[in-house]
Amino acid sequence: MLDRPSAGERAVLVQLDFGQRDIPERLEEVRLLTESAGGLVCAEISGRRHSPDPKTYAGRGKVDEIGATLAAAGADLVIFNHELSPVQQRNLERALQCRVIDRTALILDIFALRAQSAEGKLQVELAQLEHLSTRLVRGWTHLERQRGGIGLRGPGETQLETDRRLLGNRVKLLKERISRLSRQRGVQRKARLKGDVLNVSLVGYTNAGKSTLFNALTHAGVYAANQLFATLDTTSRKLWLEDAGHVIISDTVGFIRDLPHSLVAAFQATLEATADADILLHVVDSASAARDEQIEEVNKVLAEIGARHVPQILIWNKVDLTGVAPAVERDGYGRIQRVKLSARTGDGLALLRDVLGECAREKRTLRAARAEAAALESVEGAESDSDPI
Repeated sequence: MLDRPSAGERAVLVQLDFGQRDIPERLEEVRLLTESAGGLVCAEISGRRHSPDPKTYAGRGKVDEIGATLAAAGADLVIFNHELSPVQQRNLERALQCRVIDRTALILDIFALRAQSAEGKLQVELAQLEHLSTRLVRGWTHLERQRGGIGLRGPGETQLETDRRLLGNRVKLLKERISRLSRQRGVQRKARLKGDVLNVSLVGYTNAGKSTLFNALTHAGVYAANQLFATLDTTSRKLWLEDAGHVIISDTVGFIRDLPHSLVAAFQATLEATADADILLHVVDSASAARDEQIEEVNKVLAEIGARHVPQILIWNKVDLTGVAPAVERDGYGRIQRVKLSARTGDGLALLRDVLGECAREKRTLRAARAEAAALESVEGAESDSDPI
């Protein structure tokens, strides 16, 4: 695992309030994101606005406040927990005379730090390059000047266009490689789906405890930590259940609010396993004050990747922190709605195994009924064809 130096970059965080209800939770989240990227939070700045300033997002007065805080804290980086336009980012860097990044760049940096598999690294690089392509002019401001000058005459725009072309070629190559890997994954996935084995995917907000639950069920030893995006690469394992046989469980990347669309698109190949699952175990941090908003954000991403139709069972994780007893909740028709457990302590895991066993048996029963119906239809069709006219 690649780690950043313990003494990372000193960062000033900026969170503006445009009428949201959960500003403290958003600040806590960007603080965790910064620490996950190896940064050291030395100051936080907040403020209210009706709408973003088109030039600097924060407005002149707030930018002056950021600059004063930056100098007082000895920081070398400003992180906006918002999405900045290329123009806003460039104007902020000119005004503050330091590096400024937005939420998207921060998340991309964490993904680049955590990607381990070849496919994961390709996907992260693709997302980074597509994000960079809109900001390429920032690195070539000296080439934009049309009126030359000492040291500024020459190809100018030609150089910028050359750089854009090289970047475009790399993006095209990455997409082709990811497409090949996606086709390989598709063949493997279809082979698994042909059998009677239940396919389960763990989904949820980042740091909800998916990897801890995955390890508790399968003893896979997948990296799990109290940090955002500890898991990027999808890992699948078989789980043996008494009276139900094998079940395939997949651990996937966690979701987060305002997840960059470029990342969702880049990780489409990885997330296809989620859309093809029989059941989604939607892991929720039941101890989080923002759990309802987190559930909503996860469902948004599931809809974006075409997995809204897949049946869900809510896994109410971390009940050891809330004092709630492990339990299985069903609706009025007896369908399983929620399982309350603690992946860390193991309380309630037996209930989840029983639930998975029940789902696996239902899938086999349904598959057998469909096969019997198809066979009967085939026989009836053959008899109809052999009837004399």
